[in-house]
Amino acid sequence: MHISEGVLSPEVLACGAALAACGLAMGLRGLKDGRLMTAGLLSAAFFVGSLVHVPLGPGNVHLLLGGITGMLLGWAAFPAIFAALLLQAVLFQFGGLTVLGVNTFTMALPPVLCHYAFRSWLGSNTFRSRLGAFLCGFLSVAGSCVLTAAALACTDEGFIPSAGILLAAHVPVMVIEGLISAFLLIFLAKVRPELLDFAKPKAPLSAVSAPTDRA
Repeated sequence: MHISEGVLSPEVLACGAALAACGLAMGLRGLKDGRLMTAGLLSAAFFVGSLVHVPLGPGNVHLLLGGITGMLLGWAAFPAIFAALLLQAVLFQFGGLTVLGVNTFTMALPPVLCHYAFRSWLGSNTFRSRLGAFLCGFLSVAGSCVLTAAALACTDEGFIPSAGILLAAHVPVMVIEGLISAFLLIFLAKVRPELLDFAKPKAPLSAVSAPTDRA
C-alpha cells in the first residue's frame, strides 16, 4: 500500500502533505485523557503488521490494522499512523519522506471516517457491535486502496490499470482485517472495556437532576 518515492506528481504530493497536516493537527488535539499509551501501542502494531508482506499474485500485500486503530483512536489515528510510517521510511525505506504525507492521508483518513460512522454500534456486546468492528476493518482497507488509486490516477492516467490491480489484490486483506477487528473488539470488551468508553452514549444534560431545596 506504500507509494514509493518518485511516483507521484509534485501537485499530488503537496496536496497530500497539506491534508495530512490537517489530520495531524486534529489528531494531536485528541491525544489526551490517557490515550497516548493506546496510540503508541496501536502505532507499534501498525508498524509491525505493515512489515509482514505476503506474496499474492504478481505482487504482495500486508496487514494495515487501520480498522482497529481508527476504531479506538478516532482522529488520533493520524499521529499514530504517521509515526509508524515515518519509522518505516527512515529505517527500512518503505515509502519515503517526500511521499509521507500522501501515505499518511490515504491510510489514516478511512479509519477515522469508519470510527465516526460506526462508533454508536460498538458499545454493546451484540452482533451489531461485531458487525460494526468488521466494517471498520474492511472499509478502512477499501478506503485506503481507493485513495491510493486516486493518488496514482491523478498523477498519470497510465497508473489506472495498476490502481485496479491494487484494489483487487487487497480484497482478501479487507476480509482478514475485518475479522481481526471484530475479534479484537470482543477481546477488548472482556479485558479492557474502558478502551471502548467512546462508544457509550453520554447522558444528556437534561438527565442530570438538579439539587432540590428541602423545606
